[in-house]
Amino acid sequence: MTFMVSADRLLAFAAMSFLLIVIPGPSVLFVIGRALAQGRRAALTTVVGNTVGAYVLIVAVAFGVGAVVERSVLVFTLLKLVGAAYLVFLGIKAWRERASLHAVVTGAGAAQGGLRTFWEGFAVGVTNPKTIVFFAAVLPQFVDRGQGHVAVQMLLLGLVFNVIAVASDMVWGLAAATARDWFARSPQRLSLVGGIGGLTMIGLGVTVAATGRKD
Repeated sequence: MTFMVSADRLLAFAAMSFLLIVIPGPSVLFVIGRALAQGRRAALTTVVGNTVGAYVLIVAVAFGVGAVVERSVLVFTLLKLVGAAYLVFLGIKAWRERASLHAVVTGAGAAQGGLRTFWEGFAVGVTNPKTIVFFAAVLPQFVDRGQGHVAVQMLLLGLVFNVIAVASDMVWGLAAATARDWFARSPQRLSLVGGIGGLTMIGLGVTVAATGRKD
């Protein structure tokens, strides 16, 4: 008995994933904010952390935890608020440090460590309400339970989602970082774009907290 997902289910899931991913949500906007505030390397590291965080959600759904989150309004709301608060915290931090960005870019200051950037991206990815709902409510619909190995099918579908997400997020991040390079030629411009990146994350956190399930 094979546990491979049929080609039609795989393509249908890929198409639905693409539609979800191309519409900027918390992860994409966070990557853009990071690219504007800290540059290309931070943006790509954030994408990696975000992707790992999203795959943790896939694993959770595959082994039943996602269903608990989806059914429990309290658990879902707590997870959403934690993610929102973390985004606001990072946004405030970026806003406060905007004046020192030029020193970091020119090598006169210390850039944030890659591991720390990775874990911050991971935290946003694993608490993203948009992906939690998608994985818990949509992912199981594309599994052929008659083939067995349901968890393995979900993990495979999750890989498809992540490949599309990585490609999309990298494009967004690199585009934003390229725009930042122009701003980096002037301390004032770079401070401005760093502040915009921080405000983007703050606004995103407030939006995440204010939207979602009402049941």
